[in-house]
Amino acid sequence: METTQRRQQPAPGALTAFARFVLFGGAVGLASSLAVAALATRIPWSLANALITTVSTLLATELHARFSFGAGARATWRQHAQSAGSAAAAFALTCMAMLALHQLVAAPGAMLEQIVYLSASALAGLARFAVLRLVVFARNRSQPAATDHTTQPVHTTRPVHATVTQTAAPAAPATLCRAA
Repeated sequence: METTQRRQQPAPGALTAFARFVLFGGAVGLASSLAVAALATRIPWSLANALITTVSTLLATELHARFSFGAGARATWRQHAQSAGSAAAAFALTCMAMLALHQLVAAPGAMLEQIVYLSASALAGLARFAVLRLVVFARNRSQPAATDHTTQPVHTTRPVHATVTQTAAPAAPATLCRAA
């Protein structure tokens, strides 16, 4: 019942949504890199990275649901799963770019690695933005329309149509019984 009473905010334009996506995603990414470095002093780096990546993906999805794409509500489990899938695809894209670089160049310098990584990250970010905006947090999908029963009366009976005829004299009781 809560979902039918909640009013959705208007969806922001593409540029506004993209600016928010970059702002919130960048802030979460920066905080995550600091958190991984801090946590890695206590536990193995790979475990710290996995934990922080999970938490940061959940946090970023919530921020994108509430602010970047204008839903104004918490993300659903389905949206979290789809967002995690798009994050995994972005991760795979950056890994493939770095693997390709190391296959093509025997000993790439730090500058070339950064150029390839940041280019792949930018491409993955654009693709992820498109997926989140057009699929995960898209509005006006083909869903059954919610009906607000408090403002419109519900009619469950069909109207009865009657034909009225006029007679010159009252009918006898026996005639009325046969007609019924």
